Amino acid sequence: MDRRQFLAASSIGLAATMAGCTGSQLNTDDPGAADDPGSESDASESDGEITVGASGEVETEPDRAIVTVGVEATGETASDVTDELATGAEQLRAAFDDLDIPEENVEEGRYRVHPASGRDAQGFEGAHSFEVTLTDIERVGDVIDASIDAGADNVGRVNFTLQEDTRSTLREDAIDAALENADEEAAHIADNRGVDLAGTTSVTTGDVQVNPVRVETYASAGAADDAAASTEIDADPVSVSASVTVTYAFAE
Repeated sequence: MDRRQFLAASSIGLAATMAGCTGSQLNTDDPGAADDPGSESDASESDGEITVGASGEVETEPDRAIVTVGVEATGETASDVTDELATGAEQLRAAFDDLDIPEENVEEGRYRVHPASGRDAQGFEGAHSFEVTLTDIERVGDVIDASIDAGADNVGRVNFTLQEDTRSTLREDAIDAALENADEEAAHIADNRGVDLAGTTSVTTGDVQVNPVRVETYASAGAADDAAASTEIDADPVSVSASVTVTYAFAE
C-alpha cells in the first residue's frame, strides 16, 4: 500500500434540545427533565445537543483486479455456435492454466446463444465470457495478452478493487476520518454559539462504500496482429467512503 490519502467532506446539522426533548431553544430550561426518571442527562450538566453529519473518504492503490474476457461466434445453426464457443472457451481456459491462475479465480460470465440480430441477419450468434480475478494487478496485461493470443474476441473491462483485508482496514480508516471531521465541525459550532461540548450522546454510522475503478480496454483479437509491447494498464486509486451522524451534548 504505497499511497493512502484521507479526504473528508461533511454536512452540518445543529439541534438545540433538552435531553429527550427536541425542538427547544438553545438555552431553554426544561424543569421537567430532572424529574423524568428516563432522562439520560441532567439539565445542570447538559443544556442541549449539537448534531453533526459528516463523511470521510480514504484511498489507496488497488490490490485486486477482475478482468473480463470472452469469445464470440456466429453460425448457421445454434449447434454450430455452441460448438465454436466451446472450442474458444477451452482455448481460454488453457491460456489461464499456462499463466498458473487458480481455477477458483476463473468464473463463468455471460453465456448466450440466440438468433442473429439485424435487418438481414441470418443464422445464430453467441458469446461466452469469463471473469478472471487477480491479486497481483501487475499481471493484468499478461492476462489480456494471453487471452487475445488464445483467440479472445473481446476484453470488455478491468475492475480494480480491494482484497477483503484491505477493505476492512480502510473501512475503519474511513469511519475514523468521518468521526474526526465531525469532531472538528462540532467544535466549530460550539465555539460559534459560545457553548462548551460535554461529550458524545450518540453515534450512527451510515453505509461504507468501496468505489472500484473500472477501465474499459476495448481490446480485440485484431490486437494480436500488432507487434507493439505488452499491454499495460494503470489504475487510479480505489476509494472507500463512510458517513456518520454524531450528537454532542453541550453546556453553557
